[in-house]
Amino acid sequence: MTTSPTTAPASKTRPNTPAEVLRRAEGLVPVLRAASPEIEQARQLPTRVVDLLREAGVFRTGVPVERGGPGLDSLQQTEVVETLARGDASAAWCAMIGMDTALYAQFLPESVAREELSDPDAVTAGLILPLGRAERAPGGYRVTGRWQFGSGITHADWVVAGCFVHRDGELEPGPDGRPQWRIMIAPTGQFEILDTWHTTGLAGSGSRDYRADALFVPEEHSFSLGTPRTSGPYATPEAILRNMPGVPLGVARGALDHVRELAVERFDRAAGTPWADTYRVQMAIAECEMELGAARHAVYGSLRRQLETLAADGEIGRDARVEPVLARVNSFRAARNVVTRLYDLVATTAIYRPSPLDRALRDLTTMRQHVIAQDQVLQSAGAHLLGGTPYNPFSLGIVA
Repeated sequence: MTTSPTTAPASKTRPNTPAEVLRRAEGLVPVLRAASPEIEQARQLPTRVVDLLREAGVFRTGVPVERGGPGLDSLQQTEVVETLARGDASAAWCAMIGMDTALYAQFLPESVAREELSDPDAVTAGLILPLGRAERAPGGYRVTGRWQFGSGITHADWVVAGCFVHRDGELEPGPDGRPQWRIMIAPTGQFEILDTWHTTGLAGSGSRDYRADALFVPEEHSFSLGTPRTSGPYATPEAILRNMPGVPLGVARGALDHVRELAVERFDRAAGTPWADTYRVQMAIAECEMELGAARHAVYGSLRRQLETLAADGEIGRDARVEPVLARVNSFRAARNVVTRLYDLVATTAIYRPSPLDRALRDLTTMRQHVIAQDQVLQSAGAHLLGGTPYNPFSLGIVA
């Protein structure tokens, strides 16, 4: 049986081992690449694409084996995201966000965790930063606010919303004396989703604003990243950040592969020589491979060392805590640098919308604006190394 380039082979069962999930993700690369124009035009993932990701087991990657999932670790999840990003950045970004469901379950009460994971392919979206207000009420909170960047919210089952806790109209301090930050989780239908996502890059991620007005959220449907219910490598605040580098690394890899294929048949008109024999092209390809390879090895090497330490119940020292943070920021920067270099190399051919380089540069420019790739994270890393005060301690996995 032949398969259309915009469809994937049907499967009666969803993969439930790391190797099988990765194999299915690899099979989706050409499918997502062919669907990219549709994804971008829709400004969200079409239902067909979401179904393909679910069928490939992408959203269940972090569900532990004991709960019926494949139990991929952070390194394996990053590899799945990186693979998908070679096909389409928005699909990979939504996959990366959707994988967080099982990680949030590490912080929720057991009963709520079982409810959230009753479907191992459930998707969670939303912003954890405390942009909302949670007023204490009998049995829970009345939640009001508006949050941005709800990537994947158009196909999500659950939504998280970060809030500062209030009691009797006043901010309630946490254990460290600072305002108490809690994250609320509720079914998607309980929020109003606003069609605000009109961007140049990651257009298909559907990262819309959403809001609530006096929404009641039971106490057990809220959590703090500083107080996990379980222990282990994934019950840590920064666990939801670890697979993020997969998106920029995969987008840059896809762009670099595209230009290498292009160079095989292209000629330098002025010199009358094949691109493959042209010094400037050879240098550009080599330098891009060098920069991307170094960034990729930094990401996977630091993740591996971090997971080994956490699995052994070892204490994460300052340098060990900062290492994956710097590798994460660098992955966004290096990926955009690589694609910018390739864009300049290909020149006018790259400026048209059908060009993969056009989309890659726009996608990377947009994702580079994410808070986790900003200078404040570098400041926080430097401050932590020197014993100073991080501006963004959460980016380092530090939550009171």
